[in-house]
Amino acid sequence: MPGENLTRVEAQERKAIVNVDSYEIALDLTTGPETFKSSTTVRFTATAGASTFIDSITRTVHSVTLNGTALDVAAVNDGVRIQLDNLAENNVLEVVADAEYTNTGEGLHRFVDPVDDEVYLYSQFEVPDSRRVFAVFEQPDLKATFQFTVTAPARWAMISNSPTPEPVVDGENATWEFPPTQIMSSYITAIVAGPYAEVRDELTSSDGRVIPLGIFARASLSEYLDADYIFEKTKQGFEYFEKHFQYPYPFEKYDQMFVPEFNAGAMENAGAVTFTETYVFRSKVTDAIKERRVVTILHELAHMWFGDLVTMKWWNDLWLNESFAEWASTIATAEATEWTEAWTTFAAMEKSWAYKQDQLPSTHPVYASINDLDDVLVNFDGITYAKGGSILKQLVAWVGLEAFMAGVAAYFKNHAYGNTELKDLLVELEKTSGRELMEWSKLWLETAGVNTLRPEIVTAEDGTVESFAIVQTAAADYPTIRPHRLAIGYYSLDGGKLVRHHRIEIDVEGERTEVAELVGTKRPDLVLINDDDLAYAKIRLDDASLEVAMKHLSDITNPLARAIVWGAAWDSARDAETAASDYVALVLGNIASESESTTIRTTLAQLVLVAKQYVAPERRAATVEKIGDTLWGLAQSAEVGSDAQFQFVKYFASVASTEQHVTVLRALQSGSTTLDGLEIDTDLSWELLEGLVINGAAGDAEVDEALANDKTASGQQAAARVRAAIATETGKRAAFALLVDSDKAPNAIVRNVTMGYTHVNDPAVLEAFVAPYFAAVNDIWENRSYSIAETVIRGLYPAPLANKELVDATNAWLEANPDVPALRRIIVENLAGVERALIVQARDNS
Repeated sequence: MPGENLTRVEAQERKAIVNVDSYEIALDLTTGPETFKSSTTVRFTATAGASTFIDSITRTVHSVTLNGTALDVAAVNDGVRIQLDNLAENNVLEVVADAEYTNTGEGLHRFVDPVDDEVYLYSQFEVPDSRRVFAVFEQPDLKATFQFTVTAPARWAMISNSPTPEPVVDGENATWEFPPTQIMSSYITAIVAGPYAEVRDELTSSDGRVIPLGIFARASLSEYLDADYIFEKTKQGFEYFEKHFQYPYPFEKYDQMFVPEFNAGAMENAGAVTFTETYVFRSKVTDAIKERRVVTILHELAHMWFGDLVTMKWWNDLWLNESFAEWASTIATAEATEWTEAWTTFAAMEKSWAYKQDQLPSTHPVYASINDLDDVLVNFDGITYAKGGSILKQLVAWVGLEAFMAGVAAYFKNHAYGNTELKDLLVELEKTSGRELMEWSKLWLETAGVNTLRPEIVTAEDGTVESFAIVQTAAADYPTIRPHRLAIGYYSLDGGKLVRHHRIEIDVEGERTEVAELVGTKRPDLVLINDDDLAYAKIRLDDASLEVAMKHLSDITNPLARAIVWGAAWDSARDAETAASDYVALVLGNIASESESTTIRTTLAQLVLVAKQYVAPERRAATVEKIGDTLWGLAQSAEVGSDAQFQFVKYFASVASTEQHVTVLRALQSGSTTLDGLEIDTDLSWELLEGLVINGAAGDAEVDEALANDKTASGQQAAARVRAAIATETGKRAAFALLVDSDKAPNAIVRNVTMGYTHVNDPAVLEAFVAPYFAAVNDIWENRSYSIAETVIRGLYPAPLANKELVDATNAWLEANPDVPALRRIIVENLAGVERALIVQARDNS
């Protein structure tokens, strides 16, 4: 990675010199499996006589021609940048090079389908990887038009940002000459090529244009593609966004491609969105995953306006791109689709992610200081996405939804096809709402940390509230006290159910806010502050409400209110205010009646973490056993064919730890034990096998047999994960070596190996790899792509050990390596998880 790190200062200096008009890019994808030919013509204006550079990561540069003069390639090219001196006012630059395909999910990724040996390509350019495909001024505020001409096998599908033209066929190959795009940033351009299966539809935009729609997936997966449903959600999103943004869809067509070995959920390439193909469901998935796919579809669609039409000037406003898309996709999902409880999902998943990230030593303001590309890459985190989205939800509550949407509409109208900063949006929102937002922005966006809100209630003997206050505190390291717009709900038992019968909405400011509106009311059974989850803050329940909530959590009728209580219980356990073992008891006693799939999924994942790292070590084995026993019992008693039944089986397999559990897993796998409504399909069978493997009841032979029956990319990835879970030092050594000693494994295999490597019942098997891990991290960071390096360094960290020895070893590495900020941040975050685990263990043991 050295030499590839563009700084903000360099970008500002280049922007002051250069303005780009257009790119003409010719790619020849018929030149072999390792490289492709890339020819770029850039037309740009510049300060006469100035010098700058263009970004170009290549294997070989054949020629560089500036304004008709051939430059000495060896003198101007270092493999990352091409130096451009003595520029004219109007310039034409031509670069001819060989660029490399990747298997890391960056640049132009090349994948060979093991089912039929077909080749599939797709681009992934955010943050700085269009430079791996063509020569480019790689920064978001140097927008231009892009005209792609691509030569490839004639039988392939070819997709880019512009509508696909009729190809010119020449024997087995063909050339597609795409029309120029609208003005856009380089990171949202796209090339997707291969024998993808295609489904077509169309819709009519609010301005009367017919917008062609396409959905693409690999041929071997196409039988599982539910295109009609995806089109339906897409159309619902189009209608919602065009209505509320008051701006027609800004591009000519909308294609959605499900591509292999994708690093993220999706990417908002203008008019050509790429998604992880795990969203093509070949086996049963949870309702949580189904809902998440809908939110992701609408997230990327929202980006067509916020991010693609109007783009940040520099990456310090990345949070606003992602936060807006998180907020907009959630409200659209809740209001325009059948997934009406999307805000409950947001509370259960995004909020818990945000709170966790915001309590790490590496937390940072939402509006982060982004000095270079390394800073950007590590900031694709819970602050940028989840906290930012939560703060936008708070901002909407602060200014009102109608005023917020009106401000956003004005923002799109005034800045279409341009670049902006945060203040440009706040100016529009101030106009439409009448609220002063610059001070609000400083408190919320330019400071780090999460506040905690607690109610203080004094009640008379007859149950009348004599005083009611909300007390706000902040972490010592991040002492900002912020303004909050929130609701307070009164819930009382009615026929065995906890039902809300009173609600107020107030502004909370300062360390103590008196709530005069509630004085004189009759105290309910449960008082819930931050009802409806408007605010971004950890909450606590008063003692009386806590007692009721713990006894009747499953009786709360409102799923969002339940999610808030679940979250409060989780935060309290993570903060060592309550015992981890009590959290285990709460979950096992209430999860059976939870209706929301994401709440179940998030809570069970937290339960497993508590059992394996947070309870006192001497209780760990017994706790894991109890969880396994209980989950299997819940699976047997759950509603036939329900999402809960499915999830209880999945998590039972992941925590199985006894001979009895192994017997059940074998019986489920063989079919000698069945549950009505539950099919042991391909993916669930792999999970059952993984449960056997972590207990030493299966190994390489069984993995080989399963892979022979599932000769697909998904099968290869599952086999890599399960093989890495083999519970022996030999098994772990093989997994470790696969990632550390070689750089050949593609990104999806790397990711799955790390998942299996740390899936252990007895973490002692990882002790032998602490020293080798720290011996390897610097070399991995320096010699792998960012995506691979981050995955390996996070994924091979032996966090399940959760002991002082690991803390000491981590601190020793940090002391010896003070000079690599982005790498240190990853290690510091790893360490913080272990240090928190030790604190929670001590509380559980008290």
